[in-house]
Amino acid sequence: MKLYYAPNTCSLASCIVAAEAGIALDLQKVDLRTRRTTSGADYREVNPLGYVPALRLDDGRVLTEGVAILQFLADCAPHAKLAPASGQFERTHLQQWLTFVATELHKSFSPWLFHPAETGAQAQDYAKARIRDRMTFLENHLADNVYLLGGDFTVADAYCFTILGWSKFAGIELAAGSALGRYFRRISARPAVRSALQAHENLKAA
Repeated sequence: MKLYYAPNTCSLASCIVAAEAGIALDLQKVDLRTRRTTSGADYREVNPLGYVPALRLDDGRVLTEGVAILQFLADCAPHAKLAPASGQFERTHLQQWLTFVATELHKSFSPWLFHPAETGAQAQDYAKARIRDRMTFLENHLADNVYLLGGDFTVADAYCFTILGWSKFAGIELAAGSALGRYFRRISARPAVRSALQAHENLKAA
């Protein structure tokens, strides 16, 4: 399978899940400014919307949207236990957390905090306040849980870790002694996560 990715983006989560699952991916780097891959191909022929990640399966079919890709990769390696089985309540619980990260965290960071010249100070202040509010929610949850679904690392944690890694770039610090700070360090210490960070050229997030 071929994963189209770009450094410092949410595609890191897919790299983490593949590493945790022992799935070998052919990584294809995309320049998001030109929408070209390193081979010079037009990435919009893979994903017309131009963003990453995208996963090309061995049979040629293409999956887009990170939440779908994360679950697909987990289901390719059920032995890794990165997602509860489909049909179980816990799978719906996983989807709840994936949706929270996608809509409440991910979309709060971008574009407001990564394109300051286009959005203005007021929009940035609003985004930071919203992110801090969601982080307080996470802090309270993680005070009693090792990972988002309890005691086991899942694809939701790979996604959440990836988005939390943007905090320092946005000027939002994770307090070292907080439950959220400990959660971030716990995940960053996982061997598969460190391997994915290196492959993804996203070492600053560690």
